[in-house]
Amino acid sequence: MSHCVEREEEEEEYGAGPSCVSMKSDQSMHNPNDFSDAAVTSDHRSVPSTSSHYQTHIRQDKAEAIWQKHSLEYGDLQKVKDQHKTNMRNKYERLFEGMKLQGNETLLNRIYTQLYIIEGESEGVNEEHEVLQMEKTARTKYSQDTPIYCNDIFKSSPEPGCEEKDQIKTVLTKGIAGIRKTVSVQKFILDWAEGKANQDVDFMFVLPFRELNLIRDHQYSLHRLLLDFHPELQDLDSKIYEECKVVFIFDGLDESRITLMFSDDQKVCDVTETSSVGVLMSNLMKGELLPSALIWITSRPAAANQIPSKYINRLTEIQGFNETQKEEYFRKKISDQHQASRIISHNRRARSLHIVCHIPVFCWISSTVLQKLLKEDLSAEIPQTLTEMYIHFLLIQINMRNQKYEERDPEKLLQSNREVIVKLAEVAFKQLMKGNVMFYEEDLNESSIDVNDASVYSGICTEIFKEESVIHQRKVYSFIHLSVQEVLAAFYVFHYYAMMHTDKLQICDMMDNLHRDAVDKALKSAHIDYHCFS
Repeated sequence: MSHCVEREEEEEEYGAGPSCVSMKSDQSMHNPNDFSDAAVTSDHRSVPSTSSHYQTHIRQDKAEAIWQKHSLEYGDLQKVKDQHKTNMRNKYERLFEGMKLQGNETLLNRIYTQLYIIEGESEGVNEEHEVLQMEKTARTKYSQDTPIYCNDIFKSSPEPGCEEKDQIKTVLTKGIAGIRKTVSVQKFILDWAEGKANQDVDFMFVLPFRELNLIRDHQYSLHRLLLDFHPELQDLDSKIYEECKVVFIFDGLDESRITLMFSDDQKVCDVTETSSVGVLMSNLMKGELLPSALIWITSRPAAANQIPSKYINRLTEIQGFNETQKEEYFRKKISDQHQASRIISHNRRARSLHIVCHIPVFCWISSTVLQKLLKEDLSAEIPQTLTEMYIHFLLIQINMRNQKYEERDPEKLLQSNREVIVKLAEVAFKQLMKGNVMFYEEDLNESSIDVNDASVYSGICTEIFKEESVIHQRKVYSFIHLSVQEVLAAFYVFHYYAMMHTDKLQICDMMDNLHRDAVDKALKSAHIDYHCFS
C-alpha cells in the first residue's frame, strides 16, 4: 500500500488533528457535552441509555486527553518555531558583497535597495544576451508596469476577476545574473523572521540548488533533508509539516545539476518516504508532497523552462534598479556623498556603464573600482568601458593581496600571479563551456587545481573566486558574477592562442579568425552564456 493511500485512510479513521496555527479554535471539533432535556432515570436495566452515557464520558475523556496532549505539543512547537526564526534572522541579517569576510559585511536592512519586480507571462526563453536584455529594460517605461513587492509574491493581484480562491501556491522568479535574486530571497526571509511580514507563515525552508547538487546522488526523506539544512527541527514530529503553513524556497535553479522529473512514474507524498533528491524536489513542485506548502523558485531566464508552466501559478521577473534606485544604492554604499555624486555622474556619461548599472552587482563592481581610483588620484583617468572596468577590478583584487609586499606595479603584480590567474581562467572557460556557474572539487581537479590549494586561489583573487562551506562542510566555488567568468574565459582563449603564435602578424590573423569563430558559435548555440564570451 502506498504512503499516499495510507495517509488518506488514517485521516478517515482518526480525523484531522488540531492545526498548529490556532490550537484553541479546534476544540469545537470534538463532540459537545450532552445537555438534552430528557429525564434522567435510575433504572439500571436501561442498557442503551447507560451505554450511551458511558460512551459520552469516554469521548469527553478522550477529547480532554487529546487536548492536553496537543497543548503540550503546541508549547514544544512554538519553541521550535521561535528557534527557527532566530536562526534564520541570524543567518540572513547581513549582506556580503564579494567574499564572506568580516570587512565585507553590511546589515541588509541598511544597504538594501528595493528592486523593481514585475509580474510576467511565460513567453519562452529569451535567447538574447543578458546584458542586451538589460539595455532593453533600461529603455522601458517603468510606469507602464505594476510592480510587485518582494513580500507580496504569494498574494493575489487586486485586479478585477481575481477571486480569493485563486491560490498562488508556486512562484517562479527569473532574473539575469547579478540582479539580486538571492538578495531578494534574503530580504523576504529577514522581514518574516523579524516579524515585519508574512506572519501567517510558520516555517520558511531554504534549499539552494548549489548545495542540493552535493547530495544529488543520495537517498533522503523530506524530513531527513530538512534536518540536514535546519537542525533545530530535530524535536519536531514529521506529521506537523502538514498542519503548518510552510514556504519552501529553491534558490538558483540555473545552478542545478539535478534532473527534475515531472512524470507520474515516481510519486512521493509522505515526508518520511525515502527517494532521490531530484524526485523529492519534483514532487514538492508538483504538489504531490505537502500540497499545502508554498513554493518559491528563482532562476536565470535560460533555465526557467525546466519546470512545466502548469506547475507555476505566478511568474515574476526582477528587472533590477531603475534610475532612482541606482542613485539610492550608490548613496547608501558610499559614505562620502561628494564621491558618490562623482561616481553617479560618471556612470551616467559612459553609456555602457550606465546600462549595466541596472544590474546591482555592476553597481557594486563600479563603486569598488571608482572609489579606489578616486581615493588614490583625483585626476586619474577612470574606466569608460566594461573591459576597462573589469581590468581595473582584477588589478584591484590582486593588489589587495600584495599590499603587504609594497608591490604597486600592475605589470609585476600580474607576472607574480600569472600561473594562478591562468589556472582560474582555465576553470572559467571549461566550466562556461559546460554551462556551469558553480564548481565543486571534481571541477577544480579538471584544471589541475589541488583542492587543498583552492584557498590560495581565492586568496589571490579575493573578490573574484569564492570558496564557501555549505552542507556537510563541503566546499563550493564560484566567480563573483557570470560576466567575470566570461571575461576570464575569453582571456584564457586569447592566452592559449597567443602562446601558440609568437609572430605579431600571426597573432593579428589568429585573433581575427578566433573572433569570427566565437561569434559563429554564439549565433549557432542556444546556450545564452556564449554571447558575452564572444
